[in-house]
Amino acid sequence: MSRSPQLPSRRALLKSAGGLTAALALGSAASALTPTTADAAPATFTHPGMLHNAGDINRAKVRVAAGTDPWLSGWNKLTANSHSASTWTNRATATVVRGGTGENYTLLYNDIAAAYQNALRWKVAGTEANAVCAANILNAWSRTLTTVTGNADRFLAAGIYGWEFANACELMRGYSGFDLAAAQEMLARVFYPLNNQFLTGHNDACITNYWANWDLCTMGSVMAIGILNDDAAKYDQAVTYFKSGAGNGSIKNAVPFLYTDSDGYALGQWQESGRDQGHSLMGMGQMGAICEMAWNQGDDLYSYDDRRFFKAAQYVAKYNLGLDVPFTTYTWGTGQNCSQQSQTVVSATARGQARPVWAQLHFHYNRRLNLDDKYIAQIYATVAPEGGGGDYGTTSGGFDQLGFGTLMYAK
Repeated sequence: MSRSPQLPSRRALLKSAGGLTAALALGSAASALTPTTADAAPATFTHPGMLHNAGDINRAKVRVAAGTDPWLSGWNKLTANSHSASTWTNRATATVVRGGTGENYTLLYNDIAAAYQNALRWKVAGTEANAVCAANILNAWSRTLTTVTGNADRFLAAGIYGWEFANACELMRGYSGFDLAAAQEMLARVFYPLNNQFLTGHNDACITNYWANWDLCTMGSVMAIGILNDDAAKYDQAVTYFKSGAGNGSIKNAVPFLYTDSDGYALGQWQESGRDQGHSLMGMGQMGAICEMAWNQGDDLYSYDDRRFFKAAQYVAKYNLGLDVPFTTYTWGTGQNCSQQSQTVVSATARGQARPVWAQLHFHYNRRLNLDDKYIAQIYATVAPEGGGGDYGTTSGGFDQLGFGTLMYAK
């Protein structure tokens, strides 16, 4: 929401901003401004401009150096993670398989986590060894990977690991030892075609067959590749799909029913709430990543459609705090013939699971926008300080988010 009509738009500030001084200005007064809701990509992309902007990085750097919490606690969480060690050795391979015979995608998601965490350590503490490690991981994969394959899960791999890889690259942008051109080319050649294939064809299935997260991770990858490659068409493709796409990841399909609870808080039923809570929490992270990347390019998807995502996050947070939420029977078509299925109750499976998805949402809605995010705030307090890949188990669910929101988003 705009606080002061006489101030220029966030997009205008971002477009004119140059270097750290402008980024710091954006991190204070300008961060209170809501980006535009225009459908076109920015004329000039902001870098760094995905999950973290220059102001975020500088704030973490200053606060950690001063030993101030909660940033210091977030930093300690990062440095305690084995993936953040500068001695991490990449395991780049030509073919990544997710789903079916020969699965090896754990190699990719562990290496991405290591690249991202080493990049954060370099950005916040300036340690050259971490920069070298991150660059070596990203360069090896960029120069080696040719194929992402498997059963339908290959689309999940192309989506999740596409946007995560691009985010690690964005942090390393400008480092002399990092081959940005190789990363840009590989992401456009290996990841984007699968992303585009899924958004436009949904693996030849009924349009409602795939859960929201399949669309969301795919949109996230398309957006991140667009930003990394300064490719306006890809960026626009993701934003347009978020607003009006046919699949379950577009905002109105992802949040099909709205409510107001007895305490007056607006809630939105999440599309996967009748499935289980692990995937509902995953959705908070996937849609949150899209919204943050768009925000840093001057577009406010966080508040799109009367803050529909905020209402969904409050709903998921409330239920995972152990509180009751309303639920409307959810019916959808499956397979290729749209065979009808229904869910009549919210699922308690994996209720209360810890995932590092809440810091970003809390510090956006509560600190940037001064909104009462009661349930988000409460659930964030149960998981702070947030960790990242390697802190939430060894399976893929623990690597669906890059994490470390306490360090990078606390305000």
